[in-house]
Amino acid sequence: MTKRARVRAPELVGKGGWLNTGGKELTLADLRGKCVIVDFWTFCCINCLHVIDELRELEERHRDTVVVVGVHSPKFVHEAEHRAVVDAVERYEVHHPVLDDPELATWKQYAVRAWPTLVVIDPEGYVVAQHAGEGHVHAIEKLVAELEAEHEAKGTLRRGDGPYVPPEPEPTDLRFPGKALVLPSGNLLVTDTTRHRLVELEPDGETVVRRIGDGTRGLADGPEEKARFNEPQGLALLPDGRVAVADTVNHALRAWDPDGGGVTTLAGTGRQWWQGSPVSGPAREVDLSSPWDVAWWEGRLWIAMAGVHQLWAYDPAAGTVSVAAGTTNEGLVDGPADQAWFAQPSGLAAAGDRLWVADSETSALRWIERDGGGEGSGDGGGDGDGGGTGFTVRTAVGTGLFDFGHRDGAAGQALLQHPLGVTALPDGSVAVCDTYNHALRRYDPAVGEVTTLATDLREPSDAVLVEDDIVVVESARHRLTRLRLPEEAVRVESVAHRTRREATEVAPGTLRLDVVFQAPPGQKLDTRYGPATRLLVDSTPPELLADGAGRGTDLSRELVLADGVTEGVLHVSAMAASCDDDPATEYPACHVHQQDWGVPVRVTADGASRLPLVLAGLDGGGAAREG
Repeated sequence: MTKRARVRAPELVGKGGWLNTGGKELTLADLRGKCVIVDFWTFCCINCLHVIDELRELEERHRDTVVVVGVHSPKFVHEAEHRAVVDAVERYEVHHPVLDDPELATWKQYAVRAWPTLVVIDPEGYVVAQHAGEGHVHAIEKLVAELEAEHEAKGTLRRGDGPYVPPEPEPTDLRFPGKALVLPSGNLLVTDTTRHRLVELEPDGETVVRRIGDGTRGLADGPEEKARFNEPQGLALLPDGRVAVADTVNHALRAWDPDGGGVTTLAGTGRQWWQGSPVSGPAREVDLSSPWDVAWWEGRLWIAMAGVHQLWAYDPAAGTVSVAAGTTNEGLVDGPADQAWFAQPSGLAAAGDRLWVADSETSALRWIERDGGGEGSGDGGGDGDGGGTGFTVRTAVGTGLFDFGHRDGAAGQALLQHPLGVTALPDGSVAVCDTYNHALRRYDPAVGEVTTLATDLREPSDAVLVEDDIVVVESARHRLTRLRLPEEAVRVESVAHRTRREATEVAPGTLRLDVVFQAPPGQKLDTRYGPATRLLVDSTPPELLADGAGRGTDLSRELVLADGVTEGVLHVSAMAASCDDDPATEYPACHVHQQDWGVPVRVTADGASRLPLVLAGLDGGGAAREG
């Protein structure tokens, strides 16, 4: 049996209380005898949603020995609202207990630094592993098997049902709808996301015409009554009359034929894209990652690939997909398309020579254009020279990962909060579904101003034009809401926020960055094709680092903080590849572990001189205190 460090797990506490427990307040003592997987997540985070899906099969296979506990740890102000957490737990079909921790109390006790982070607690209440990012479930399942055997032998394993109690379902025609589309018939098509189907409605937005998909989570083509989707989102009309569907959790593009042709798959394999996978090729042979929206522009279907912070494009004539913009780094950087950074692009709208983008995690409105287009009003941070890529990315509203709020006025200082939808308006302006502000906003590029069109919407996620009205998808009210486009904007009081997460205090001068990675039991670093690890470091502002930025293969690095810069964000991206360590295995299973961190730092005289970030394993300093 592998010898493991034993660190006593801190108690799970959160001001918002417990969900999915039938009203019971849980403690670690209640979970004694079970293998507990604590999932630190927040519902804006696409990587967190990936992990929830990764955990489903493990939960099912080990249902009598394993309890997954979600600790909801908000980034945005809206995510600290209890009602929003309740909605998110239902929206994403989280079938385990969830602790609502709006003040990040448990996050701090476990010294968590990244969304998502998984912590494994053994049946006696000790932390035995910590993993940041995605792709760790295979390692956790091996650890769970060891823990089951060890504690079965010791008599400390308790089998039986866990504490999960499902909430009562509510009867509504739509449940957390995502995106909408006006069909040539005048009817409205809506992705009924949580029920894994499409719904066609009459122009009134209420009367159901038909449902496409059998309502079961899955990936199946065929007649519309038998087809299956998995949390579909974006919709777009194709030139041949079919409707393209961003089938988000299936990591696929689907097509529905309104004239009775059923549902087919356009692109994707059903597997999630990982670093090192192909970035172009035959559409049905290339993996995708959480496509969230689609739009037909410049002769191709553009895809908001939220899972990898990029825009991709599908060419139906050639039958191919390829990356069109973005590097997979998460952040806000403008310029040539192949150098730009996005952060969970989640909404697209084609408008002439521009493709507008709702870039949700940077709370930004951005656009892409062919090289040679005009300058924007925002401070996007790129030089915009085109670089020969064919397209340039620019920012109209937004400053980065950690600034958000509700502020109108000049675009350079205006603020949004996690927008998911964008709609081109007839006058050349753009409506933005400002999702976490529960508002519909408007950006006018002619004057560089942001105004508010409507408030008191509940998590608007998309909007479409119907004659002189705009129909908004009120996702958390499970309905479509028709609004008259006002001639004058609504006035709201300005509010600005920064991410609730506290900055890490670091000492001036040299800072030792250590990304902690320990290969899972029975595996070793995969060095067959070169270095098995990769580290990319950058900063906002760039002047924060005098030395140490850039790429390398060592997971430890000496960073030098510049004199005179007292705060900023360190952007750290780490990857490690491991494979089965058994010479007798002819074709060993190999896995990629990766995580991106955005670490706010403040330079102080008594700050830390070492910054440990746990990718997998336990840091020598410990993830929790012995008790």
